[in-house]
Amino acid sequence: MEDFRRTYLRLCKEGGVDPQESVLAQLQETRRAAAGSRLDLRGHSLSVDTCAVLGRVLHKDTLFTELALSDCMLTEEGAKLLLNGLCANTTVKVLDLKGNNLRSTGAEALGKLLVRNKTLCRLVLEWNALGMWEEAFSVFCEGLATNACLTQLDLRNNQINHQGASELCLALKRNSTLQELGQWVYVRWNNIGLLGGRSFLEALQQNRTLTHLEMAGNNIPSDTLKALEQAMDHNSDRQSTVRESRSRTQVLSKEIQILKEEKGRQFLSLMETIDKQRDEMGRSTRTTSIHVGQLQEALNERKSVVNSLTAKFQMTEAALAMSEQKNHNLGELLTRVKTEKDEQRERQSRERKKEQEDSALREGKLLREITSMSETNVQLKNKLEKMESRCKSQQDQIFELKQELTNSTAELKLRLAQAEERLEMEKKRSKQSLEDMNNLRQKEVDHVNRHLEESERALQDRILKLEGQRIQLEEELSRAKAACVTERAQAEEEQGKVRVQVRLEEQQRVSGLEEKLRGLRQSRDESQSHCSQQKQTIAELQARSGQQSIETDGLRRRIEELQQELSGKDQEKVAEVSRVRVELQEQMGHLQAERTAQGGLKEKIAALEREMKVLASNHREATLDKESEISSLFEKLRLREAEIQRMREDEAQRASFLQNAILTYVQGSPLHYSPKK
Repeated sequence: MEDFRRTYLRLCKEGGVDPQESVLAQLQETRRAAAGSRLDLRGHSLSVDTCAVLGRVLHKDTLFTELALSDCMLTEEGAKLLLNGLCANTTVKVLDLKGNNLRSTGAEALGKLLVRNKTLCRLVLEWNALGMWEEAFSVFCEGLATNACLTQLDLRNNQINHQGASELCLALKRNSTLQELGQWVYVRWNNIGLLGGRSFLEALQQNRTLTHLEMAGNNIPSDTLKALEQAMDHNSDRQSTVRESRSRTQVLSKEIQILKEEKGRQFLSLMETIDKQRDEMGRSTRTTSIHVGQLQEALNERKSVVNSLTAKFQMTEAALAMSEQKNHNLGELLTRVKTEKDEQRERQSRERKKEQEDSALREGKLLREITSMSETNVQLKNKLEKMESRCKSQQDQIFELKQELTNSTAELKLRLAQAEERLEMEKKRSKQSLEDMNNLRQKEVDHVNRHLEESERALQDRILKLEGQRIQLEEELSRAKAACVTERAQAEEEQGKVRVQVRLEEQQRVSGLEEKLRGLRQSRDESQSHCSQQKQTIAELQARSGQQSIETDGLRRRIEELQQELSGKDQEKVAEVSRVRVELQEQMGHLQAERTAQGGLKEKIAALEREMKVLASNHREATLDKESEISSLFEKLRLREAEIQRMREDEAQRASFLQNAILTYVQGSPLHYSPKK
């Protein structure tokens, strides 16, 4: 700490800069507090000269691992000088630049820092304005993409828009070491929006190491947030599976090492027994050589026998060498079998990952279709509101016509009132029919969504059960087959029932719409007949009152316009009914396509089950073959060892017989020559 203070004062003197008292006081406090690895300058306003001197000091500093410069009111030039000094630093791992209003020059300097610095692990950039200048932020993102040591990043409240988010996502696609954007690091309270959320989704499809992400306060819809959470869950599941696979490989390697050690011990024990036997044979040969040296004249005839025994001994040694070579080959075969097992497990894990990704894509497609259906419902509601506004305007016009017709005759008033009441009844009926249709449609959509969710949950449960029961497949093959047959039968029955229900509902809707059309036509005919009657009455009134002819002509023109409007409304209603039919047919087509897709998924699941069964049977057969080969080789080894033992016993017996014969010959020779003396 004292060396850092001295270098700071020396560089200030060399550069002709007055040392800042607040910096010196903070260095003195850190020395007293014995917090040697953290330089805390939070809340101290640093000038450009002070930043330049600190950058030069930190360029070669090896003391501090954490640098806190939050709320220091750094200028763009000062931040640039300070960050340029940190580019060559090799000890600082945590850098806090919160609340310094860094913009274009600061973002470019940060990009250069991320490119050149190889030790920085945590970077806090909260409450800055890095996203205001797109070019500078792109430079920062390029530095982030090339960085290989940063693990935590804080970009809260940096005014990042959707374009900046796309640049950040491109960096995340290329960077695989940034493991957290959450827990300690956030990208919250920016202006990323819907496009930025989608770009983050695309980035998460390529970056498999990002396991935590929080993006609250970014004007992102809830469905994209849910999709991001699902992607993060997939990444966390993937990381857990990788950890499990690593632990399994470690366990398998340990087991292989244990087996190798056991085999080495067995081989050493065999070699020790062979050495002992060789020592015993050497001892016996020494004793026999002593006796043979004493009795060379008597054993000249037995040299050929001894030579044959040595030849046999050499043959046994060659057989032992062959057995050792076979043991080595057996070890290599065992290692190959284990590697093949590991490769099969890795293939199965890859296939499962592919299935999970396919299921996620299908879920996204279903969500998009649901959103499109909701948009069509909103459009229909808007159209209904427009129709209601038009009907209200028409009611106002009819009311004005009533007031004008009251001056002419009471009979016209009564007939017009009846016509208006009928029109209102027809409008109410049309509104009610449209509302019923919308309700039915909404119920159908809810029913279909529930059915799809239930099917997806059932599929996910089945996949989890299959994964959990993979080890027990050998014992439960018959029960799994029966369960699959029953499930298929139930699924086919459910599909048949749903199809029958949908057809009946369609027929009922079509019949209801046809009845409504008939009622509308009858009401139109009645209105036309009433209009003709009104024309006759108007003609009689013209004959009776010549003074009111001008007013009646105007009324006739208005009545004709109303008739034209009524006919236009009828045509619009017919067009809307036809369009609703077409939409219902399209929805039915989509539902049938989804059902076919579900059937394809079920077939794929069955095919995967069959493949898993075939792989399990092949693996079982291969293991049985390998075990039989190993047992046969062990049996051959045992037989060879028995033969060697038997040969050794025979040689020992022969040596003992020779020794006994020689002894008897030596003992009997003086008795044989005693009479001659």
